[in-house]
Amino acid sequence: MTDVSVAPNQNVHVEDTGGAGRPVVLIHGWPLSGQAWTDQVAALTAEGFRVITYDRRGFGDSDAGGPYDYDTLAADLHTVLTDLDLTDVTLVGFSMGGGEVARYVGNHGEDRLHSVVFASAVPPYLLQSDDNPDGPLTQDAAGDMRGGLEASREEFFPGFCEGFFTAGEELKATDQQVQDAVALCHRSDQDAALGCMDAFGTTDFRGDLPKITVPTLVLHGDSDGIVPFEGSGQRTAAAIASSETHVIAGAPHGCNTTHAEEFNAALLAFCAK
Repeated sequence: MTDVSVAPNQNVHVEDTGGAGRPVVLIHGWPLSGQAWTDQVAALTAEGFRVITYDRRGFGDSDAGGPYDYDTLAADLHTVLTDLDLTDVTLVGFSMGGGEVARYVGNHGEDRLHSVVFASAVPPYLLQSDDNPDGPLTQDAAGDMRGGLEASREEFFPGFCEGFFTAGEELKATDQQVQDAVALCHRSDQDAALGCMDAFGTTDFRGDLPKITVPTLVLHGDSDGIVPFEGSGQRTAAAIASSETHVIAGAPHGCNTTHAEEFNAALLAFCAK
């Protein structure tokens, strides 16, 4: 593990399995941390990949301090890649992390990349508007979500995590998995959690996605109630000519945990290409 400086007196926490394998960088969802990738780190490492996770600024073991817009967050990712001198990289962005993948390519290009993965990811544009009628996040829902977090983290995070792991009306995670996720949520800085909520809800990635020319996997559950496939992954795949799609039947938003076996099999098959 190491720390990478992204600003004066501000570090992000990085964990790197090392080794000579091709690097895979895992970018976590909101409001978790790199520890949410435990199942994937084990599977990828077993197949010889060098696996890097990091905690987004203000989450997990990383220092807080904004701004929390996607240009800044993509710059943090670029700093991690350059500081570790990573090339031929597969970027895997889960949920909010998919936004970093899209904006990274938009702002920093593909010179260091081998391929990218959008897993339960927020692009192309969540917020529903006249200009984006297919956006799955209404203004009212966004306001309610922000209000809930502002009012009480203790009440908001357990409900959010249950929804994170629910497909239809069925909770797909164990009680322990829900509790573990809630614990990761509570490690987030409140300003970071709110700032990143605004970022993933309101950022338009439609201009970034057509710039992606490396091989791309869209990996999504068909019962995702937080970032529905039809309004996100399906549209992302349509915008990227080099993409392929794997939909996990009956899987909720947190499918990397609840359906880890199928998620990992699809990810490993793609990363091996």
